[in-house]
Amino acid sequence: MGIMLTKNAAKHVIRHIERRGKGIGLRIGVRTSGCSGMAYTLEFADNENAGDAVFETNGVKILVDPKSLVYLDGTELDYTREGLNEGFKFNNPNVKNQCGCGESFNI
Repeated sequence: MGIMLTKNAAKHVIRHIERRGKGIGLRIGVRTSGCSGMAYTLEFADNENAGDAVFETNGVKILVDPKSLVYLDGTELDYTREGLNEGFKFNNPNVKNQCGCGESFNI
């Protein structure tokens, strides 16, 4: 399945990589955190790590470590604006429960 970025999310990532002046893509992962057990991590990637799964969507390379891929496979990442708030939104089909604030989830 892999991980997909919407066109809006891809435009946002490309714009920020260009501003940084370096980077090969976006690294997405999960870590233990929050009231529901897991939280998403996002950072710009400057290189590939051994074992990374690599996906390309809408002109953006997405890198995921093998342990995180189990939790993220099939996820679509969007970039949304709702009122004064804006940010990435994970549409993860694997999520069973999510905390009220939306910052953590469990599978």
